[in-house]
Amino acid sequence: MPRFSVIVPAYEVQAYLSECLDSVLSQSYSDLELIAVDDCSPDACGTIIDEYAARDTRVKAVHLPENRGLGRARNAGMAEATGDYLVFLDSDDTLTPDALRSVADRLKETGDPDVLVFDYARTYWDGREVRNQLAAQLTERGPAPFRLADRPGLLRVLMVAWNKAYRREFVRAHGFRFPPGYYEDTPWTFPVLLTAGSVATLDRVCVHYRQRRQGSILGTTSRRHFDLFEQYDRVFAYVGERPELARWRPELFRRMIDHYAVVFTHRGRLPRGSHGEFLRRARAHCRRHRVPGARLGLRHTLVRFGLHRTFRALRLAAAARRRALKCAVKLARALRTGALRLHYRVQLRLPLRADRAVFTAQEGRGDPAALEEAFRTHAPHLRTAWITPAGQERAAPPGPRRLRPGTAAYWSALARSRYLVSDSGFGGRLRKRPGQVVVQTQQGTPLGHVGLDLLERPAAAHGTDFARLLRDVDQWDYVLSGNRHATLTWERVHPGRYTTLEYGLPRNDVLQRATTADVARLRASLGVPQDAVAVLYAPAHRDHRRTQRPLLDLERILRRLGPRFVVLARTPAPARGDRVIDVSGHPDLSALCLASDALLTDYAPVLFDYAGLDRPIVVHTEDWAAYEAARGAYFDLRAFPPGAVARSEDELIDIFATGHWRGSRSAQLRAAFRERFCPWDDGRAAERVVRRVVLGETELPPVVPLADRDPAPPARTRSPLATVPQPSDPLPVTESH
Repeated sequence: MPRFSVIVPAYEVQAYLSECLDSVLSQSYSDLELIAVDDCSPDACGTIIDEYAARDTRVKAVHLPENRGLGRARNAGMAEATGDYLVFLDSDDTLTPDALRSVADRLKETGDPDVLVFDYARTYWDGREVRNQLAAQLTERGPAPFRLADRPGLLRVLMVAWNKAYRREFVRAHGFRFPPGYYEDTPWTFPVLLTAGSVATLDRVCVHYRQRRQGSILGTTSRRHFDLFEQYDRVFAYVGERPELARWRPELFRRMIDHYAVVFTHRGRLPRGSHGEFLRRARAHCRRHRVPGARLGLRHTLVRFGLHRTFRALRLAAAARRRALKCAVKLARALRTGALRLHYRVQLRLPLRADRAVFTAQEGRGDPAALEEAFRTHAPHLRTAWITPAGQERAAPPGPRRLRPGTAAYWSALARSRYLVSDSGFGGRLRKRPGQVVVQTQQGTPLGHVGLDLLERPAAAHGTDFARLLRDVDQWDYVLSGNRHATLTWERVHPGRYTTLEYGLPRNDVLQRATTADVARLRASLGVPQDAVAVLYAPAHRDHRRTQRPLLDLERILRRLGPRFVVLARTPAPARGDRVIDVSGHPDLSALCLASDALLTDYAPVLFDYAGLDRPIVVHTEDWAAYEAARGAYFDLRAFPPGAVARSEDELIDIFATGHWRGSRSAQLRAAFRERFCPWDDGRAAERVVRRVVLGETELPPVVPLADRDPAPPARTRSPLATVPQPSDPLPVTESH
């Protein structure tokens, strides 16, 4: 008996069905059956379902002899289900990666409740993704499982069948079934939640709810939207037959009126000329199911009394008010923008402040933060400021004064500060003055194509304004470089008159200066167990993928490697798992490098920085061909890697399980890589930059040879790596997903 029965009804969705089915069958939790119901679809849905059933024994194909509608197609799927829990998925939606594993873990934690409610995100045809606005109702704090009476706010979450998992025996015992017609979820979800003896929540997006540009049922103009009245009749009939549920009638009454108002006001649902009839039907239903003493708002009152013209008049008045407010806000913003531009022009005519420096970084802290610290240390007469956008206060270093972009203080600083330091630029409106010094730190050593090389890589360019890029380049005075490869690349792809300072990368100074105590403190702050082997997983951004999904199943890898390993996951989407520590929002990548015992990456620039630590690096190159085609690469990382190379997840597990990740061959590869890409990273790169740029010195501190450097050691004097237990099976790992 499988843990989950995933039921997918299909009708005229041939363009989306394969993606839906793939999202189920590729789940890391494989104890499932997929029941795909062809609701007599006139397109290729039935053929697609049969093809999947022929390839995967977990797929059950159900073909209905005639079109019965979404609700009855789900009923047909339930009749075939054998799993412990039922999960419904519409055929144009998808499960997120690891969704079923998260659901299974939460069910186990909460003692197999009757219903588990999880979150969803709307995904739009233009690539936007918006999470459910009522996600706060799904918090996992407090006792679990619970009764609906303990968390009545769940009734405000979207009343659909596909954001929940249902214990099949609970559904069977109470005889729950979907009715015919539109809005069939309404008389299913309300009774299910009201009846459930135990409910739990999962605060995680498990479903991507596709918002189709055209063709969705609820976006179609039809009189079928009048089915909503019959569906609420079914809800109140269910409650009326069960006196113990009578206390829920006021809340259901409010939800009903809200639902009627949504359908009435939604453009394009009701046919032209039917709005008055709809509101009259709504008035009759309100009288039929009215609850004496229920508190109602203005909208509820208008629907209840069927005031069609009043409703329309108020809607028009509200729309006019919104337009007026929008115009007022737009005018206020324009006046503020004009005032700030005038302020900036005035500041440009005032004398430069030779003792001021402004810093900013695109993401995290990086080289600008390391340089800011060096400015204060080696040129203490300078006053520094850090540009801090709203919401990024945590990423700002603690020392400098903070500036909010777009404020008068921000424009004053840009106009009058002598030194401007950034890894990405200051925006198109910056006017560099004579006497100002612009330092461009870049963002590490390039592996993938950058700058003008992206002219032939539209997927990676993402609409880059190359004319503006060259205008920015013309303002640069100095560009930092960590090695000869970076120097030659920057000067070719960013052609300009600047001076390249091949002094090393300031952000890597801390990797050479940190002590064992510093490393131990960082590990403790991140929650790394004392004797654990911490692997930092930091994959690169995939330009060829609209959704940045991790290619590796971290939980599967950790299960295979044993309890001594933990993963510090710096991934685009938050990672979950018992021994997965999510550090996606951590502002300081250098701190994560210091806290880890090894790096697992693919094509991210961090591999060049980490090589200076002289700690093991494992490179995962499963999609190298796609990455190289989309972004382009300056050299083949597989031919000149910083350590062991894994071409698949199973190879990756094998590399760690056999100890190859820290073997002599990996050390040799790392030494050659370090010699090529870390020649200047001796802990004094930032000092050299300050002495040259600010103090005007030409005699700079000599570079410590690679053989004489002493990078930050691991947290323990006796490394635990030699004591990591090895798997009992000597053969390469070939476990399937």
